[in-house]
Amino acid sequence: MSSTRLGTLLGATVRQQRHLRELNQRQLAEMAGVSQAAVARVESGSRTPSIAILETLLAAMDIQLTVGVEPLDAHLDARIDDLAARPIAERIDELDLGRLLDRLPDLPKVITGSTAALLQGAPVPVDALEIALRWQDSKPFTGWLEANYGQRWNARWGEFGGVWLDPEEPGEHRWSTRYGEIRATMCDELPATIEVRHGGRGYQVVPLVELELTEPRAAELLRRYRARQLAS
Repeated sequence: MSSTRLGTLLGATVRQQRHLRELNQRQLAEMAGVSQAAVARVESGSRTPSIAILETLLAAMDIQLTVGVEPLDAHLDARIDDLAARPIAERIDELDLGRLLDRLPDLPKVITGSTAALLQGAPVPVDALEIALRWQDSKPFTGWLEANYGQRWNARWGEFGGVWLDPEEPGEHRWSTRYGEIRATMCDELPATIEVRHGGRGYQVVPLVELELTEPRAAELLRRYRARQLAS
């Protein structure tokens, strides 16, 4: 089945439960009797998992799936409320940003989108590392993707794969890699940034005020967060 909001939500749930138990993907795969690749596919949200594989993974962690209905997009409000109730450091640590950033090629880049908003303290959901890259760095970035099992989002198929990796080729600038999902904004010049620090590390990020003007997805999440604040 192709990727859907449900697939993304289920993948995030499995990943969160695995992290709570301090398991890596290989350990969970061994406990469930499946391949590590199967765990990675479920957690990536690139395909909606079958009920059978989902129940197998959850049962290995001594939990089970329940089904319910809720108003459209209520899951976003629930995630925002959950993040708002947790310390900023915990929200950031859960992303494991350093691991992915350390493995990216040594190219000029800026953190943008929801990732930048979260690093600046906004409790917004993040399901990919969002960065700005220069067009002139497309080739080395493509080489890194090729070396790290990159697959580009195929809007026609509704899943990753089947299209050229190079950002200069037509298609969304969204890739899955061995280290997680990356979404890129390609530009001639990188946007202005501020530095935020966490855990002794500095991150160059697009300021919140600019995100609200230039990043519709991040702006909508910030709007929802402020609406939740006013309603509480």
